[in-house]
Amino acid sequence: MKIIAMIPARYSASRFPGKLMKDLGGKPVITRTYEATVETKLFDDVIVVTDSDIIFDEITKIGGHVLMSTKQHECGSDRIAEAVEDLDIDVVVNVQGDEPFTDTESLKKLIKVFKEDTDTQVDLASLMVHITDWDEIKNPNTVKVIVDQQNFALYFSRSPIPYPRDEAVPVKYFKHKGVYAFRKEALMDFYRLPMLTLEASEKIECIRYLEYGKRIKMVETDIQGVEIDTPEDLERAKKLWK
Repeated sequence: MKIIAMIPARYSASRFPGKLMKDLGGKPVITRTYEATVETKLFDDVIVVTDSDIIFDEITKIGGHVLMSTKQHECGSDRIAEAVEDLDIDVVVNVQGDEPFTDTESLKKLIKVFKEDTDTQVDLASLMVHITDWDEIKNPNTVKVIVDQQNFALYFSRSPIPYPRDEAVPVKYFKHKGVYAFRKEALMDFYRLPMLTLEASEKIECIRYLEYGKRIKMVETDIQGVEIDTPEDLERAKKLWK
C-alpha cells in the first residue's frame, strides 16, 4: 500500500490572510507543519501543494517537495485531488497546513484504518477530539461531528450537535480535526462531483462525501494541538511551541 501525505497551502485564507507564513518559533507555520509531517517517517512522500509563489519558494528553499496548483479551487481536497490525479498511490493523507502540532500517533491511527479495512468499507478516515468547554462547542469555527456505534460519521456542523434538548442526557461532543486519509478513488470522486446544498451552507468540505453516500471512519485522539485560524490562535500556538 503506497501512502503519501499532501499539505494543501493556500496563502490568502479568508479569516487570517498569510497565516501560513507567520512566524512560529523562528520558522513559518507551513514549514513547521511540513517538517513535522516528514519527521513522522510514515509516508512514502510528503508534498505541499499551493497556489502561492511565496509558499512555493519557502518549501523549495528548505529542500522540500512542493507543487503549484494550476487551477483555482474551493477547498483543500480539490487542490490535493488535482495534484494526485496522475500519481500511482493507494491512500493520501491530507495534513492541514495550519496544524503544525499534528502528531505521529494520530496519523498512525488513520493509516491503520486502511490497513485493517480488508473489505474496503472505508472511503476516508479522519480525527476527532472529545471536547467539554461549552464556549468551544458553541464556536462556529469549531467543526463538530456525530458518529454511529462503529464511529462512522453521521454529520458535521458548525452548530452544537447534538442539540442538548434534554440537558440530563450525558452527551459527548467531538471536535473534528481537519486531518483526513482518503482512498484515492474516493478523493477523485469528490473532485469530480459538484458541491451540494449542505456543504455549501456549512462550508465544511467533508459533508460532500456524506451527501454522496461515502463512508467516513472517525478515529478518536486526545491530541488537541492548535489549529491556526485566527491571530489569537497563532499566539496560543507560540506559547505551546515554547
